[in-house]
Amino acid sequence: MLTANTKQIESNNLKVIEDQISYESLLNKKCHEYAQLCTDAQLKNLCNEAAKIHKDNFNSLKTYLDSHQ
Repeated sequence: MLTANTKQIESNNLKVIEDQISYESLLNKKCHEYAQLCTDAQLKNLCNEAAKIHKDNFNSLKTYLDSHQ
């Protein structure tokens, strides 16, 4: 929990955020890899869009985490 005097994150919340960052990174890599394997253009686009969403999620979480250290 954030207090008025500090912006630090409690350890249990930090663990959840770190786990989610790892998941987003893995999903980005998997979706990018699947896009490379696709021969259907629509499916390839879908995989690339999913990869971008997970990359954006990763970046948002990383920015949030960095701002609270």
